Amino acid sequence: MSYVSPLLSLPGAVPSEGPDEGVAAHYGDLFKEQRALADGTGFVDLSHRGVLTVSGQDRLTWLHLLVTQHVSELEPRHATEALVLTANGHIEHGLSVVDDGETVWLHTEPGGQQALLDYLESMKFFYRVEAADRTEEYALVLLPAGSIATVPDGVMTRETSYGREIFLPREQLRDLAERGEHGPPIGALALEALRIEAHRPRVGMETDHRTIPHEVGLIGSAVHLQKGCYRGQETVARVHNLGKPPRRLVFLHLDGSEVILPTHGDPVRLASDGPEGRQLGFITSAARHYELGPVAMALVKRNVALEADLLVGGGTAAAQEPIVQP
Repeated sequence: MSYVSPLLSLPGAVPSEGPDEGVAAHYGDLFKEQRALADGTGFVDLSHRGVLTVSGQDRLTWLHLLVTQHVSELEPRHATEALVLTANGHIEHGLSVVDDGETVWLHTEPGGQQALLDYLESMKFFYRVEAADRTEEYALVLLPAGSIATVPDGVMTRETSYGREIFLPREQLRDLAERGEHGPPIGALALEALRIEAHRPRVGMETDHRTIPHEVGLIGSAVHLQKGCYRGQETVARVHNLGKPPRRLVFLHLDGSEVILPTHGDPVRLASDGPEGRQLGFITSAARHYELGPVAMALVKRNVALEADLLVGGGTAAAQEPIVQP
C-alpha cells in the first residue's frame, strides 16, 4: 500500500481493502455512517483518488477530442462525467470533470492517474495545454447531498447529484476532521452501499477489460452521442444503432440469511441450474445496506431473462432489478 490517509489514525478507523485501500472502510459503526450520509451529514475521505488538472487556452477543445463527453463548451463550475475508451470502445478510464474558468479539474480511480496522464501527454501535439498530476497536492473530500457545511475559501468544488466534491489542499485534511465543522468522518463502505443503491457504476468495479459504456448504463451521463470523433466512437455508435450490447448491469437483492457477502468477480448463475450451473455473469460490487440489507450489482449476459432468479458465489439466492434493459 503506497498511500495511507492521515485519517486512519482517528479513533475507530478500520482500513479499507481492495480499490479503496489507503482510506478508512468505516469508523466503528457502518450503518450509523450510512444513515448520516443519507441524511446529509459528515464527510467522506476520498484522498486516495487521483487528481489531475489541465490548463491552457485550448484545454476544453482539446479534451473534447479525447473523451466521450461533450466538453468543448463546458461552463465554469458545471460538473460532468467522461470516459477514455480504447480503440475498440472498451472503457479505460473514468473521469469526473469540472472547469473553474481557467483550469479543468479531474479525479479518477485510485492509482489510475499516472496512466491517464501518460495518455494525455501523448496526445498534446500542437495544442496549448498543460496536464499535471496534482494528487500529492490535493485530497478529494465528499460532502453528501443536503450538507450545510461550509467550504473553505478558495477551494475548488464540484457539485453532483450525490454531494459536493472538494479538492482540498492535502495539508488541510487532518485539520478538517479535527475541527469537526463538517460532521463525523464516514468510511468508504458507507459510500459504496449508497452508490450501489443508486445504481452508479464505478470504473474498475462494474467494468473489466472488455466493458463498453452501454453495458453499464453510461450512455448519456458520461457518453454524448451527438459529438464528433474520439477514440472508440465507432463501437459506441454501432452498438447504439444495433441496440444489442452483449452484457447488462443488474441490481441484486441478496438472501439476507447469508453471513458472508459475495466479492467482486464471484460467479452469477441461474437459480434453476443450481450452484454448479453455467456462469452467466459476475458480481461487480456488494454491500450491506442499512435499509435494504445485502445488495449487489452484477454484469450478466444480455439474454438472461428479467424475471429469472439468480444464484451468486457459492449459492446465495438473488433477485434482480434491471439497471440496463436487455
